[in-house]
Amino acid sequence: MTRHTQLYETDYDAWMAEQIHALQQGKLEALDIPHLIEELEGLNKSNKREMYSYLVILLAHLLKWQYQPKERSGSWEASICNNRSGIERVVADQPSLKNYWQEVLPKAYKEAKKLAAKETKLNINLFPGECPYLVHQLMDEEWLPQ
Repeated sequence: MTRHTQLYETDYDAWMAEQIHALQQGKLEALDIPHLIEELEGLNKSNKREMYSYLVILLAHLLKWQYQPKERSGSWEASICNNRSGIERVVADQPSLKNYWQEVLPKAYKEAKKLAAKETKLNINLFPGECPYLVHQLMDEEWLPQ
C-alpha cells in the first residue's frame, strides 16, 4: 500500500490538503493521480445527482400543485422555488450541466410521478405519461400549473 493510498483511506482531509499543497507548489510528482481522478469523477456524478434530485422534487411539487389545487400551500410553493433555485445554482457552478437536466427530464418525471402519487394518495395513472411541462416553464419563477 502506497503512502498516498494509506493517507487517502485513513485521513481524507489530510490527503486532500496534501494534494492541494502539491498542486499549489506545482509538484506534480507528489500527486496521487488515481485517487484524484476518482474524486473528480465522483464530484461530477455528485453534481449530476444533486441536479437530478432538485428536478424530481420540482416536478413532484408541480404535479401536486396542479392536481390537488385545494391542498396548495406556501410550503409547496416554497419547495418549487427552492428546487428551481437549486437547479440554477448547479448550472451557475457548472455551466456544462446546463442541458443535463433536460436530458434526464423523462426519467426524472417518471420518478416524480411516483413520488407525487405517494404523497397525494392519487392514482399514478391520473398524471400524464410524459412530462406535461415545457422546459422554459420549469425554470420560470412566475409560472405555476393550473
